Amino acid sequence: MRHDWSTAEIQALLELPLMDLLWQAQEVHRQANPGYRVQLASLLSVKTGGCEEDCAYCPQSMHNSSDVAGQPELEVEPVLARARAAKEAGAHRFCMGWAWRDIRDGAPFEAMLSMVRGVRELGMEACVTAGMLTDSQAARLAEAGLTSYNHNLDTSPEHYDRIITTRTYEERLETLARVRKAGISMCCGGIIGMGESLTDRASLLQVLASMNPHPESVPINALVAVEGTPLEEQPAVDPLDLVRMVAVARILMPHSRVRLSAGRETMSREGQVLCLLAGADSIFYGETLLTTGNPDVEADQQLMALAGVTPWQEQVPA
Repeated sequence: MRHDWSTAEIQALLELPLMDLLWQAQEVHRQANPGYRVQLASLLSVKTGGCEEDCAYCPQSMHNSSDVAGQPELEVEPVLARARAAKEAGAHRFCMGWAWRDIRDGAPFEAMLSMVRGVRELGMEACVTAGMLTDSQAARLAEAGLTSYNHNLDTSPEHYDRIITTRTYEERLETLARVRKAGISMCCGGIIGMGESLTDRASLLQVLASMNPHPESVPINALVAVEGTPLEEQPAVDPLDLVRMVAVARILMPHSRVRLSAGRETMSREGQVLCLLAGADSIFYGETLLTTGNPDVEADQQLMALAGVTPWQEQVPA
């Protein structure tokens, strides 16, 4: 277990021959995850569109012509109904997203707390992604039983300003520190395919692997290029680049959950199986991933059967 990886060391891993990289990742993964169990997570967009941030990849930004604003924020009971359906379909973790720059106090935050408590009462892990938050908001979320807070770094510090200008990298790190301080587990990863270099990918992983402790959850996303966003012309990510990111994340952070996230819809079954082989031990499960597509439940069940992996089944303590 290391927290002192250099960017050069990580880039050297990313550049390994694929077979050698997979061998190293397998050795680490089999020790950290005996039995090859995969957590199924379901993700629901509670508040969609109209976000003040200018993230170049996001169809929910009010700065982009793709903005999907105008959809009403979901109420507590419909969200909990979706959580129950996700649990019945086999999901172990229920993630809820709000397209906000930062959490809004008042009725919206009280509803969020009710949703968290309701999901936990179902015996599921509860994760929230809703932008920046204050110390008091983090403490109240922890009191409500929130399992994890997602706040991705997206890319390297060096490439960040080309993707987002409305929030600094340091502000993202401060948000993560507040999550840690409240005793909530951290879900933090990034996106590849946004015009970054291989060194940028290594730099992103270096920031994550330098955290002590490592993030409990590390989503690895491939850009879904959406019409109306500044990145709409970006070429599709090579699936093997996603495999490499998963493998290196696994080597660097042996006990973190490495989540195969956005971009999975366009991957072949073989590509997804290679990601599981490389060390992914969680997938987002269900029909939608916020506002982009995701493989459906039946296809995912077939994928896991094909790969010979076992879904997590444990009840989560409330």
